[in-house]
Amino acid sequence: MLSIRRALLAALCLYPLGALAADQAPDFSSPDGQYLDWLDRSVKPGTDFFHFANGGWLKANPIPPDRSEWGAYVAVDLKNQRFIHDMVEKASHDTQAAPGSAEQKVGDFYASGMDEKAIDNAGIKPLQPELERIAKISSVEQLPDEFAHLQMIGVSAPFALMQMQDYQDSSKVIAAATQAGLGLPDRDFYVEGGATNAKIRAEYIKHVGRGLQLLGDSPALAQTEAKAIMALETSLAKGSMTDVAMRDPKAIYHPMDVASIDAQTPRLHWQGLMAGIGHPEIHSLNVATPDFFKTVNEELAHTSLNDWKTYLRWQLVQTYAPYLSKPFVDENFRMASVLSGEKQLKPRWQRVLRAEDSALGFAIGKIYVEQKFPPSYKQAATQMVNQIRDAMRQDLKTLAWMTPATREAAIKKLDMMELRVGYPDKWRDYSALQIDRGPYALNVMRATSFEVQRQLAKIGKPVDRSDWDMTPQTVNAYYDPSMNNLNIPAGVLQPPLYDPSWPDSVNYGNTGATIGHEMTHGFDDQGAQFDGHGNLSNWWAASDLKKFQAGVDCIANQYSQYTVDGGVHVQGKLVTGEAIADQGGLILALRAFHAQPAFAQAKTIGGFTPDQQFFIAYGHSWAMATRPETAKTRVTTDPHPPEIYRTNGVLANMPEFQQAFGIVPPSPMIKADRCVIW
Repeated sequence: MLSIRRALLAALCLYPLGALAADQAPDFSSPDGQYLDWLDRSVKPGTDFFHFANGGWLKANPIPPDRSEWGAYVAVDLKNQRFIHDMVEKASHDTQAAPGSAEQKVGDFYASGMDEKAIDNAGIKPLQPELERIAKISSVEQLPDEFAHLQMIGVSAPFALMQMQDYQDSSKVIAAATQAGLGLPDRDFYVEGGATNAKIRAEYIKHVGRGLQLLGDSPALAQTEAKAIMALETSLAKGSMTDVAMRDPKAIYHPMDVASIDAQTPRLHWQGLMAGIGHPEIHSLNVATPDFFKTVNEELAHTSLNDWKTYLRWQLVQTYAPYLSKPFVDENFRMASVLSGEKQLKPRWQRVLRAEDSALGFAIGKIYVEQKFPPSYKQAATQMVNQIRDAMRQDLKTLAWMTPATREAAIKKLDMMELRVGYPDKWRDYSALQIDRGPYALNVMRATSFEVQRQLAKIGKPVDRSDWDMTPQTVNAYYDPSMNNLNIPAGVLQPPLYDPSWPDSVNYGNTGATIGHEMTHGFDDQGAQFDGHGNLSNWWAASDLKKFQAGVDCIANQYSQYTVDGGVHVQGKLVTGEAIADQGGLILALRAFHAQPAFAQAKTIGGFTPDQQFFIAYGHSWAMATRPETAKTRVTTDPHPPEIYRTNGVLANMPEFQQAFGIVPPSPMIKADRCVIW
């Protein structure tokens, strides 16, 4: 389910959400976590540290044909996928599992997804009731009812309805609405010029036409319909806020009562929309993007009913295409490959497992934790988290540019930050979710509806602080500004990223920097706008805020100079938060490492000093090769900088790195006018 909270978390997690691993995983066994074979010693650390640290990895690990990128994080994810694969496959063969049990649901979901013959024989039939429902719409006035209905099965067209913590009172859960409804990943693909975007738009029109032909429309009709869909989506895109603009929490916070929203957008019938999602009692909500809803309101007047119905058919089919018969899957992949550069479809077991992780992820996670995450790992990682918080507290106490009042508020927020490691204290209850061995698409639809209803049921109730937004097996981490909590799932706490038996130099350089990254998100350009209670509140003295903003602007300007394949520039203002978190996180990890009693006895290993080991481990964490198509797509949509700049861009601002490797100016790894915040 799309949500404002999810969108914000996407910009406050360690790695882009949804990354997948390839079918072949490297061996990450290591007695000390050094991975010296990853190095390319022909590259000088003072010239390009990313390729010095990872050149050997990149040469030995070309991107598999079914992947858009390949690196340490996605390879670790594969390890998890293989483990989970064995687990769910065994469950799928267990005919004795109690009906309604987690084991039955896990096994049946996987079995239904792997039954290619049944899926292909069914074709479009699983969606037929939904298509017929759309076909029966006889007036524009009935469209909002269908918009609401589609929300409940995970189709956010042309907008998304959801829940969120109130930015002004984080103890409350309120309803919210935001822009959505585009078939391409971002509004920029529709409205920005350039040969790449023009090619993507042309391919998308062809893709829509082929998809509609699979629904039975004639080629001529499908071509006409595809152009109409493109026209409608382009209008929606023009009315949408940019990703950069949406990074400002104040810009997406517009609480309104239903009467006020109806006055601005009367064709949307907001009280009916609330009833349609099962909450007729809702009389106010946050309209995150008011101008977008005015655009939708106008399109309800100017776009024909037939075009709207065709658009909704398309949005439905596009959402569920990965779970339908082979022609739909292949067409879906054809368009995905234009955006990602992937050469072949991922193995079915991986695709099904990813869907199952979304549907039953915490049921799987409970078994994963029991078998893969011993208490000693949780204890050691929790200790590191606390030590890095100690380092940040000390940093806040000594920052020269921060005045006493702001310093006190910052330390208070840090002390209030909840630190969560491994897995939730309370496991999610799936007892109300029906899963069987029937049509795969219907299992996905029921699971999606179950999650949508679970989320919407939070509206008007006390905040559930036990809830996690990532499953324990996820190879990622995140900070939630409304909760003011830091979350390190068990999945990210394994080699080559972490092992309690490794030297502190490696663990702090890699996972320590991850922890520091998420902690710093509480104080980046977004997180700094929320107080310790998770409320959108200015706790800064005016003079301090001005100095802080100067550092933010420095980071944005620095990253705007970087380019990916073809000379496409990184959007500095889009990646600022992640870049700040990268830099702050590494600084905190280094200080925490130096504060350990064992640091004085740390040994040189493989010819590298403890500090050099620390920075090499940090470089290893961003080992990643990316296809040009994906790199360009990510520059448009992703708040995370490319991995090479998450390495070199951060280190160029760190004198401690330059001292560790004896780097002297002039050097690409030294930023003369370095950016300093934390």
